[in-house]
Amino acid sequence: MGRISAQERRESVIRAAIAEFAIAGYRGTSTAAIAKRVGVTQPYLFRLFPDKKAIFVAALVRSMEDTRLAFEAAAEGVAGGGQALQAMTNAYARLMSTRPETLLMQMQGYVTVAAAAAQGDDLIGEVVRAGWMRIWETVHLSLGADADETASFFACGMLGNTLTAIGLPVSARK
Repeated sequence: MGRISAQERRESVIRAAIAEFAIAGYRGTSTAAIAKRVGVTQPYLFRLFPDKKAIFVAALVRSMEDTRLAFEAAAEGVAGGGQALQAMTNAYARLMSTRPETLLMQMQGYVTVAAAAAQGDDLIGEVVRAGWMRIWETVHLSLGADADETASFFACGMLGNTLTAIGLPVSARK
């Protein structure tokens, strides 16, 4: 069996970071916990990423892109409007039930924006806003909807995020 490349290891760190940050947030997650989850040492972790914030940003970017790609794939080949809405709603429900850490990571990003900005650091805010706009554009174009209909889609999604975050079972969401 061959050695794992730095890129593959970096990918493992991002996935582990999503899982760790989703649970405990930026401040509550140690790089030691991420390294342990991946099976590497902390010094190796810092050869892949310069610092904890870089790991958090990479995890945040990945979780937002995974969500955007789920919407894009669901709407591909589907006529806009109601069909696209149903396909993307189903895709989001699948994502919430199979990979809740992806969505919880995004919510941790939203929370961290305010804390970082209060300390004069807006990098996380920039990442969140850019990722959000990419997700918005993907959904908006796929729906072929006006801004209010797109906003309604996201409002329902945020309700789903909240229910996932507080641990309500899928049956309670219907």
